[in-house]
Amino acid sequence: MFAGIIEEFATVVAIKKDRGNIDFSLECSFVDELKIDQSVAHNGVCLTVVHIEGNAYTVTAMKETLERSNLGLLRIGDKVNVERSMVMNGRLDGHIVQGHVDQTARCTNIEDADGSTYFTFEYQLDKEMARNGYFTVNKGSVTVNGVSLTVCNPTDNTFQVAIIPYTLEHTNFCDIKVGTTVNIEFDIIGKYIARLQQF
Repeated sequence: MFAGIIEEFATVVAIKKDRGNIDFSLECSFVDELKIDQSVAHNGVCLTVVHIEGNAYTVTAMKETLERSNLGLLRIGDKVNVERSMVMNGRLDGHIVQGHVDQTARCTNIEDADGSTYFTFEYQLDKEMARNGYFTVNKGSVTVNGVSLTVCNPTDNTFQVAIIPYTLEHTNFCDIKVGTTVNIEFDIIGKYIARLQQF
């Protein structure tokens, strides 16, 4: 489980295809603290550390993960938001994030807000998924590329988030442009409530 509070961004240093899977090797400041089998969220996707060598660690993304997320678009040199799993005696500064990306969204607008920045994202509307809690609500939580954010101005298939300068500088939001594909995870609490209403 994660909180959506990004520790830093890691840099992709190698990509290796293995049948339907892809192995990503990344460098970041806490590689020496990682262990094999440890979970790390990458742009919001929970992946398992499978190898550590020198200043880099390797994780494997399987076919379903690649189809649901933007990881298959990564190239060597790209920045990836990373967060290690929560310590259970710590503060939940963001919201409950599972690291199970639901789908991707596309940035459709970026607007200066006198110091902060509004990003608008559009995702494919699936009415059955929406009935099961896969949607956003005003002032609710959403995870974008692993970042816990508050929703503004949601519609059936779009939402906005306001990014403060610190978040813009310390996550890969600094590289998001109109047309960029991002990972989104809808709030798990909304999914459970939607499911309970079906009984």
